[in-house]
Amino acid sequence: MPNDLRLRPVRPEDAGALTALAIRSKRSNGYDDAFMAACRAELTFVPNAPGQHAWLVEDGRGRILGLFDLRLEDGITEVYAMFVAPDARRSGIGRLLWTKLEQVAAGLGATAIGVDSDPEAEPFYLAMGAAIVGEAPSGSIPGRLLPRLVKRLA
Repeated sequence: MPNDLRLRPVRPEDAGALTALAIRSKRSNGYDDAFMAACRAELTFVPNAPGQHAWLVEDGRGRILGLFDLRLEDGITEVYAMFVAPDARRSGIGRLLWTKLEQVAAGLGATAIGVDSDPEAEPFYLAMGAAIVGEAPSGSIPGRLLPRLVKRLA
């Protein structure tokens, strides 16, 4: 992992760059143009959403390498977005973000972290200690089911 990384809360002016990162990251999973068009609204980062706790990782040049958007709902924190730049995968960025995400969730008094995962990201969440608890409908693609994972917090 690069030494010059900075983890910081998201600012409203980051929204465009975060949306672009989410789209690049999702597209790198091999999805076609029609799929990406259907996901566009869901991948658009909306700053200052109710209950939102969003953080990003940037390098020393200010290049955003990853982000998460976490929201507290009924004692469970929900991962609304977690993306790592395709060229920064397997570099520790995801683990760095997840560690911060867990700290934020614990600070909110959450008992668990839930995520409706892209199938390509499921192995990451399993490695972070989440367990598959079922399936959830996609917010973008009618009839598509996503793995539902939850990590219980101590």
